[in-house]
Amino acid sequence: MITSVFKKSTPLNYSLVVILILVFFFMFQIRETSWINSYFTIFQKVSLLCFIFASFFMINFIVKKNGLSKDNGYAIFFYLLFILFFPTIFNHPNVVYANFFILLALRRLISLQSLKASKEKIFDASFWIFVACLFQFWSVLFIILVFISIIFHVSRDYRNWVLPFIALLAVSIVFYMVSLMFHIDAVKFVQERAVVDFRIDYFKNNYENGALSIYAAVVVFFVFSMLTTLSNRPQIVHTSYKKVVACFFIAVLVFIISPDKSNDLLFFSIAPLSMMAASHVEYMQQKLNNEIVFYILILCSLFTFFSQL
Repeated sequence: MITSVFKKSTPLNYSLVVILILVFFFMFQIRETSWINSYFTIFQKVSLLCFIFASFFMINFIVKKNGLSKDNGYAIFFYLLFILFFPTIFNHPNVVYANFFILLALRRLISLQSLKASKEKIFDASFWIFVACLFQFWSVLFIILVFISIIFHVSRDYRNWVLPFIALLAVSIVFYMVSLMFHIDAVKFVQERAVVDFRIDYFKNNYENGALSIYAAVVVFFVFSMLTTLSNRPQIVHTSYKKVVACFFIAVLVFIISPDKSNDLLFFSIAPLSMMAASHVEYMQQKLNNEIVFYILILCSLFTFFSQL
């Protein structure tokens, strides 16, 4: 049933996902309505919702444009299900903003395989990653993915290795100008965020702990499936999938070392995991097995979402 609905990309698929996002978003927000009294918080909630929508369509664009998925809606549906594991994401705009800029960077890095305008793509990806780190500092680690992509495709040209540092300089200049305009202490801004903390003892209740445990089991299943079946997939998408896997592990690293931990920081891992999950469903041709995977995930995501309301 579920596989049949999302087997083809149709306006119905997109409409269904958009409606579900709105439903779950407002279900979470109406728990506490004090934010309605401030124009700033209303604007923040609306912008957060817009960035979430933009992230959905960005993922859809990445998987289809680069041949990581066929003409179906699996990736965006998985993305929705995984977000429901951590509904507090709906209250953390900085993570959502940073994740969107990381997706912009990932789009450019995966398309680097065409070898067209490679320097522009490397600069753009680096630029967006450094912009993302202004919202969530340790997302700067995704710059590792830029150098991995350079190694895969354009390592012989030394100028490609310099471009990320030029992007860093560009973002630094813009940030410094903005800090002067709004009287922000740029040094203090970075020092307060450039902190490493490996402790994982942030759980406010057992439901957050349970959500993380279930998500970890889902991660093991889909990552193992990707790693064990990669060699059997078309050669043309091997490097793209390797970058997706690398992106996922960098996201986990961001979660591990970031201070002020919460499940929301795993938001960075949801996009690459959604791509791997969609690829798993496409690769496994047994319809019954795919239906089981979908229904188990739906039950788990709904349970974790409602238990954390």
